[in-house]
Amino acid sequence: MGWRKQGVFYVPRRRGDWMVSHAQLPTVDLPGDGLARIYFGTRDAFNHTVTTYIEVKADDPREITYEHDAPVLARGELGSFDDGGAMPSCIVNKGGMKLLYYIGWNAGVTVSYRNSIGLAVSDDGGKTFTRLFRGPIMDRTRDEPHFVSAPWVMLDQGVWRMWYLGGVRWEIIDERPEPIYHIRYAESHDGVEWERRGVVCIDLKGPEEGGVTRPVVRKENGVYRMWYARRGRRDYRTNRRNTYRIGYAESADGIEWERKDDQAGIDVSEDGWDSEMVAFGIPYESGGRRLMLYNGNGFGASGIGYAVWEEGD
Repeated sequence: MGWRKQGVFYVPRRRGDWMVSHAQLPTVDLPGDGLARIYFGTRDAFNHTVTTYIEVKADDPREITYEHDAPVLARGELGSFDDGGAMPSCIVNKGGMKLLYYIGWNAGVTVSYRNSIGLAVSDDGGKTFTRLFRGPIMDRTRDEPHFVSAPWVMLDQGVWRMWYLGGVRWEIIDERPEPIYHIRYAESHDGVEWERRGVVCIDLKGPEEGGVTRPVVRKENGVYRMWYARRGRRDYRTNRRNTYRIGYAESADGIEWERKDDQAGIDVSEDGWDSEMVAFGIPYESGGRRLMLYNGNGFGASGIGYAVWEEGD
């Protein structure tokens, strides 16, 4: 069993000052009519991030039917938690509205950046989004003092559940501050106010693992399945041995998880657009098949590709 790669299908191109590079963190919504809308974060020349989207044929993403020509969620106001960028992480459809849980960030001084979690809403089918609040819905606290990011939200039997990146600490590695993080869990009664009890779902495997991020959770036949990105502790931007890989875990309750990274079924290629890393995988179903979108080299600089799940003999 494994993912059969189909190649890169979307390579970001300059579309104005707001879009110069990257198509990072593909986030899938299925609006119907056989289409998949793929939101992603794109960067300007100063690495500021905004959210935009393309539409593709859901069962064959190589067929791009529409490319949006403007941000659907721009940077926040000066001095706010997302004045450096707003990048998508999860879409929830609820009552005719689309809720976009996103990563907001701004530049740091002693460290490179600070991340928080924001919430925006769309009432026009996802063509534009408006911030529900000027500030984040989740930020660092007295118990989580570093940062939070990369949420995945599910409304599960009346309970709003979130799996998210929790910052463990910053370390000076090779003379620069580097973030260390894993995946934690929170619950809510309304999708806005979140209760955090310090639950760690996917912890670091050992001292050489430096980050686990961007969980994507599906519930199938009573089993929770999670895909995530995992990396080494040092030299993870270009060193092929330490760059991002897609990991996988299973759970009976969504809280206690068993890592099964050897069953992820996908790895880097020998050469080409995803030869250095595979990251931010997000699976979905279409036409009786399971597909996965993911980023390759450069955290999305080389574009978005996809793979199709195939059962073994």
